[in-house]
Amino acid sequence: MSRRVAVLDYGRGNLFSVARAFERVDAEPYFVRTAETVLGADALVLPGVGAFGDAIDALARDALIEPVIEYVASGRPLLGICLGAQLLLDVSVELGEHRGLGVIPGRVERLAPQGRAQGPKVPNVGWARLKRPEGASWTGTILDGIDQGTYAYFVHSFHPVPARSEHVLACQIFDDEASAAIVARDNVVGCQFHPEKSGEAGQRMLAAWLRT
Repeated sequence: MSRRVAVLDYGRGNLFSVARAFERVDAEPYFVRTAETVLGADALVLPGVGAFGDAIDALARDALIEPVIEYVASGRPLLGICLGAQLLLDVSVELGEHRGLGVIPGRVERLAPQGRAQGPKVPNVGWARLKRPEGASWTGTILDGIDQGTYAYFVHSFHPVPARSEHVLACQIFDDEASAAIVARDNVVGCQFHPEKSGEAGQRMLAAWLRT
């Protein structure tokens, strides 16, 4: 039997590409828009594109912040994608300071300081290799069976910076420094990249997440 996956529709996500990606791994995606349907989900995806402040305001407008936090507290799995991964942290400094969901301690910061004369282009758009931080295990996670060095597709100008290193499941190297590519804490996982746009490897990640 296909596993049902709730995709949160709050007006700030690439819903249909995410839904199609889950269909390709034999899941049954459906869209949720209310507190009741969020709290009734068995597996929840929080997509997101655009600016952090606009996204958190949209969640607040639809009275979805507390239901998502309550859902996480229940121990059921949540997957954040791109901006959805950033929303999991405490605060973002994108265009001001904005409070996040606070389910993973940390901040969302700009990839490279503004005003730099040299350095890599921001936004970071394209393919980058996933690297395993020292001491991290990918067994039993969304990266179960994924080789270190596998490519994933990124589009972002800001990145999550967890307060605790154990909440970084995978990194990419940007400007010669490690930047969190996947953050994870207990039943919560956030991919800064787009698994739905990351080819066969991305499909394998979504299938692995469904097994967690």
